[in-house]
Amino acid sequence: MEEILKKHIPEPAISKVIKLLQDDKLRVIIKNERKTKHGDYRPLPNGLHQITVNASLNKYRFLITLIHEIAHFEAFEKFGRYIKPHGKEWKYTFQKLMIPFINPDIFPHELLPLIANHFRNPKASSDTDVHLSRALKSFDSDYKDKTYVFQLDEGTMFKLYNGRVFKKGERLRKRYQCTEVASGGLYLFNPNAEVEVIPAKAGI
Repeated sequence: MEEILKKHIPEPAISKVIKLLQDDKLRVIIKNERKTKHGDYRPLPNGLHQITVNASLNKYRFLITLIHEIAHFEAFEKFGRYIKPHGKEWKYTFQKLMIPFINPDIFPHELLPLIANHFRNPKASSDTDVHLSRALKSFDSDYKDKTYVFQLDEGTMFKLYNGRVFKKGERLRKRYQCTEVASGGLYLFNPNAEVEVIPAKAGI
């Protein structure tokens, strides 16, 4: 596991993560990229517990995602199966597990205040924290090749990975209201959602 972790998380974090993964009932699987989630956790029928994390994540997002999922396991073990997935027990556990990692030996200085702020009240996904999510994306190897909703002008047509086409609308608080072209339905988009712009000349 140590050799695998070297490919995916900052080296100063490896020994700390290894200690968290020493439980024989816990196994970690690294998956190919999934568009709908960074990772997940689930108890298995045989009494084991499984965590998966996307291999495509940069090392800082991979580490946060891995600790997020380990927190699910530890909260399950300590508080039982009937707690809410992202309730107070999980939040407390996630905060406790992350504290040793929030230091400049592991994370770049520009990320530290954003991470510290996020962990005052961690959410179900770091993607809902617009500022942290955007900062984490900046460390993706292909960051400059991607396009995000917040970069588009109002009225711009864009396409998602699944082929659905939308027209960008106005900003409502933290999200953008966009119209699906095929159905006319209104949807709220995270500003950091990755999209593909449809050139005006292509027409709809």
